[in-house]
Amino acid sequence: MGWLGLDDTDSLKEGCTTYSFHLLLESLPSSVKVMSPRLVRLWPFAHHRTRGNAAVGVELQTEDEDELLNYLHRFWKEHLLPAKGRISPSKHDARTQYPADPGMVWFSTEQPDEKFYTMAVQSEVQLEQVPSADHSWGGQGRIGATAAIAWRQNPKTWEAIAWREPIRHGQNERTVCQHTLRLIDSMPSTFLSRDPRKGTGLVAPRGPCPVLFGIRARDATSALDAGSQLLAAELTESAVGMRVFVTNQATDDHLSQPKQATVTHVEILNRGNCVLSTENGTWLAFAESGSVKKLAQWLQPGDVIEGFGLSPEPGVLHLEKLRLLSAIPTQKRPMCDECSVRMKSMGKGQGCRCPKCKQRCGDAWISVPRIPPYASWVQPPVDARRHLARPLEWAD
Repeated sequence: MGWLGLDDTDSLKEGCTTYSFHLLLESLPSSVKVMSPRLVRLWPFAHHRTRGNAAVGVELQTEDEDELLNYLHRFWKEHLLPAKGRISPSKHDARTQYPADPGMVWFSTEQPDEKFYTMAVQSEVQLEQVPSADHSWGGQGRIGATAAIAWRQNPKTWEAIAWREPIRHGQNERTVCQHTLRLIDSMPSTFLSRDPRKGTGLVAPRGPCPVLFGIRARDATSALDAGSQLLAAELTESAVGMRVFVTNQATDDHLSQPKQATVTHVEILNRGNCVLSTENGTWLAFAESGSVKKLAQWLQPGDVIEGFGLSPEPGVLHLEKLRLLSAIPTQKRPMCDECSVRMKSMGKGQGCRCPKCKQRCGDAWISVPRIPPYASWVQPPVDARRHLARPLEWAD
């Protein structure tokens, strides 16, 4: 028994780590038994992150480890090492693009400590921090490869991934049956298959990679059934294969405990991006975050809030979930007892007067509760969430 991990075989223009892994598993020696492959999304702000920011791994069982290692050596040299150095700068992504630096690891007796997975999904990890494997190949990709097999799958979800015919690699357009996708979206265990606001699919990538679709579900059987249905649909283009991966998607593993803060200033920028200044750092709600942005824009100094998010730099929190704990009430002048019209100030220290009947009173204020737009936690719409974000609807 042993554990194999792989990462960083793709660039923005070509390749896909899941497809490379599928080809590797397809041609393993017959003496090797393949357990459930795994797909693990990692720290979203990693400088060397790949296009999908996902690494893969699997438990392999064999009585002939030498035969397996010889196969892995050959596959590495012939199919994985040539990916080293690929780079495809993007006009739509401001971050620096790094050349592909594939990495593969083999742990022959036991998994790496899960603490390494937690570190890799919640923070930036350097290559020198990677636990030593029994056998390893390549460079930067060893970080994700090791994290993938350090994960203990609690909690977990599943994804059925299908890959296009090689002749279709490099093309952006994909054809999947929309009628079947609507049926799949109605299944109780599938999630994030379609955007309920736009009525569009969320299962097919938009770029040139080999992936045809990925169907996500809360159990393996539903993922397999849904993926098989979509693959067999007459209006879905042909594929070279499909596998069901156990994943850390929709687990919130990237988040630590929620943070609490008092708002000191609210600034609304272009496009609706909202900056909240607090005694606990700067909290950002981006325009795409929907209800999170709307709640952030409604806030006023003195309001107490609680939020989940990631900190790409010290003192800055990118909000993924937000809720109001308490709101400072609005201070208003009292209503006139006779006219039910709000009284107005006559000047500093001169009290108030009804603008209709002219009745007077002292310099009085009353507190009026502010009603927030949302009563509890809010989250971004489905097309703006991270792969790792757990839906609020999943109460269990």
